[in-house]
Amino acid sequence: MISDKVISALNKQIEREAQASFLYLSMAGWCERMSLSGCAQFLFAQSAEEHSHMLRIFHYVLDMDKVAISPKVEQPEAEFESVFVLFEQIFKHEQYISKSINELMNLAIEEGDHATTNFLQWYVQEQREEESLMRSILDKIKLIGDGPSHLYHIDNEVAKMTATDEPNLPF
Repeated sequence: MISDKVISALNKQIEREAQASFLYLSMAGWCERMSLSGCAQFLFAQSAEEHSHMLRIFHYVLDMDKVAISPKVEQPEAEFESVFVLFEQIFKHEQYISKSINELMNLAIEEGDHATTNFLQWYVQEQREEESLMRSILDKIKLIGDGPSHLYHIDNEVAKMTATDEPNLPF
């Protein structure tokens, strides 16, 4: 049986995933305004993926016959110093989400909640992949440098990383 403590933590994670979705949406808008269409396309896809992560948890809570709470989302920032700073912020945000998933996993284990532990295993793997992807983007940005045509090359490299498929929704 799932405890109220775990349900509360899952609802908090729903909020975090929604916040990530809207942060990436805002970042996509900034990239679009800066004529970085490859980066914008990548971030629109990331926003949709984070939204699907939120829905996956939302549906899990409902499947456990509990109340899933629609998240309150704060207005994300809309201006960024540079594309490097933007992706550095994404990487740090993914690390924050990983930490939050790990804490949620620890709680489920502590509560003896094997169903939720099993459910969260997908998120543990997903976060490892997300951090690796963002680290590789930052590494490419560092390699390209900040010469006169760096934004063009960064935009093209990030565009190559954009998933062409729609995110897999859990319902």
